[in-house]
Amino acid sequence: MYQLGWFSTGRDKAARDLLVAVNRSIKLGEIKAGIAFVFCNREPGEWQESDLFLKLVEEYHLPLICFSYQKFKARQGSPITHQAVSLPLWRLDYDREVMKRLEDFHPDLCVLAGYMLIVGKEMCQRYNMINLHPAVPGGPTGTWQEVIWQLIDNKAEETGVMMHLVTPELDKGPPVTYCTFPIRGKSFDRYWGEIERHTTEEIKKSQGENNRLFKLIRQHGLAREFPLIISTLKAFSRGKVKITKGKKIIDLEGKPIMGYNLTDEINKQVKEAHQP
Repeated sequence: MYQLGWFSTGRDKAARDLLVAVNRSIKLGEIKAGIAFVFCNREPGEWQESDLFLKLVEEYHLPLICFSYQKFKARQGSPITHQAVSLPLWRLDYDREVMKRLEDFHPDLCVLAGYMLIVGKEMCQRYNMINLHPAVPGGPTGTWQEVIWQLIDNKAEETGVMMHLVTPELDKGPPVTYCTFPIRGKSFDRYWGEIERHTTEEIKKSQGENNRLFKLIRQHGLAREFPLIISTLKAFSRGKVKITKGKKIIDLEGKPIMGYNLTDEINKQVKEAHQP
């Protein structure tokens, strides 16, 4: 059976909800795979939310490996840096310790599901790892907040969500799957009209993330995140998308692709979920 590795910090309810959704899809036979292990960079007792996540993993009887990043960090006495190119040596040592703990597992694909650490080069090379990014291939980089502000600043017509291959360059890995949606039309135009005479900086200062256009774009993106992750795992488990040894993305026929377009499938799911 196709084997998944699951990496999560388990920091919030969304981390638990995603595991629940994927586990349900596996049980229903939609995702033809099993979860080989769950790795968490927090240990029991470190944080209330991650404790709830760890309890859920145990309830599912999934192999669980915990290794505290904070405790490891405290022993090193070095500050955390947030750029992949400047990860300190001790930070790479943490990844090596993680890989030692996972050496008995051989996942076909690893999913960063709310894993709040940058992954170093050696781990990227060891595993095929994918991560969610709230933009289309070639779109804005950065956090979801930064992405939305760039969309507004650029007066974008559409956006989307993608899963991409994890590489040492943060958020720069090749797209694996994606979906798009318009941010113009009936639902959006009135809010674009409200900000027409204002700069992005003015909107940030006066309203910030409470701006109605900002909130609507976020709402539509969030509605597609879980469906995209699940549909991506379905596609991988059924061989519709593969990652070669050379870290190339190919389709069912072995042809290189710049991401598998799941727009129709995802938008259909979103529409059905919002029907009364």
